[in-house]
Amino acid sequence: MQYFQALKLGQKRVAEAREYLNTLTNGKAMPALALASNSSSNWAPVGEENLYAFVDESAGFVLTDNSGYILALVDKTGSSKTIVQGVTKQQKEILEKSFEKDNIPKFEGKVILPV
Repeated sequence: MQYFQALKLGQKRVAEAREYLNTLTNGKAMPALALASNSSSNWAPVGEENLYAFVDESAGFVLTDNSGYILALVDKTGSSKTIVQGVTKQQKEILEKSFEKDNIPKFEGKVILPV
């Protein structure tokens, strides 16, 4: 796929994921990656599917603050489409119930966050 085609489709998927996450987090979702990380020279948009992941320092990331978790909606490869920072443990539990109710599966793997 050509770069601009992949970017436009990825941006559309990011916007849809962000809109959904904003409904759960009072508008705190930020856009993340529109292009999937791959080792080939082909451009690919992030995937259409949404899975959720909570990231903390135990996942190998050094968070710049200690205000909790990063919540990411990711595709099946772990590429984050939208994120919310500073999620508390109590908010995490509430959000997990919302994802379960909405049939959004939990991502089990390495999350790719924007740098």
